[in-house]
Amino acid sequence: MTPRQKFALFFRSTTDPWVFFLAAADAGISQAKGDFPEYGQGVEGYAKRFGASYVDTFDGNLWGNAILTTLWHEDPRYYRKGVGSFSKRFLWAASTTVWCKRDNGSWGPNYANVAGNFIGGAISNIYYPESQRGVGLTLTRGVTVTAEGTIGAELIEFWPDIERHYMRKRAEKAAKKAAQEDAQHAGAAPAVVRHPPPQP
Repeated sequence: MTPRQKFALFFRSTTDPWVFFLAAADAGISQAKGDFPEYGQGVEGYAKRFGASYVDTFDGNLWGNAILTTLWHEDPRYYRKGVGSFSKRFLWAASTTVWCKRDNGSWGPNYANVAGNFIGGAISNIYYPESQRGVGLTLTRGVTVTAEGTIGAELIEFWPDIERHYMRKRAEKAAKKAAQEDAQHAGAAPAVVRHPPPQP
C-alpha cells in the first residue's frame, strides 16, 4: 500500500459505524460504573466519556494504521482467513493485533498497531481528568484499545458468515411463507361445477 492508501484506510476505519458503536458502549459502561467522576453524570457526562473513548481509538488508528505503518512499511489491512475451524479462525483474527503482513509481502510483529495504541494512550493524558493520568493509566488505555481491535478483527472475520446464515434463514422463511400462501389460495379456489352435456 502507498502512504496515501494507508491514510485513506485510516479515515475509513475511524468513520466506520462499528467504531462509534464501540465508543458508545464503552462510554455507557464507564458511566454506569462511575468511572471518571469529574465528567459527571447525565447527557453531558456521557458525551465526555463517549468523546474520550472515540478519540482514544482515533489516535490509535492514526498512529497504528497510517503514520507508523508508513514509517515501518507494515500493511495495516486485515487479511480474512475465511476457511477452517472456528478455533483456528478465531485465533488467526486475534493474532492480527500483534502480527501483520509487511509491504514486501513477509509477515512479522505488528509493531505499528501496538505502538500506535500506546502512543494514543499517552496522548489521552491531555484530555482525561487529572486524576486519570499517569504511566499506569496510559498503559491500561493502550491495552484496552488493543483489545477492542481484537474484537473488531473477530467481527471482520466472522461477520460475512453470520450475514450469510441470516440471509439463508430469511430466504427459507420467505419461501415457506410463500408456499403456505399458495396452498391457502389453492384450497380457497371455488369449485368448478361441470354440467353433463344436453341429451339429444
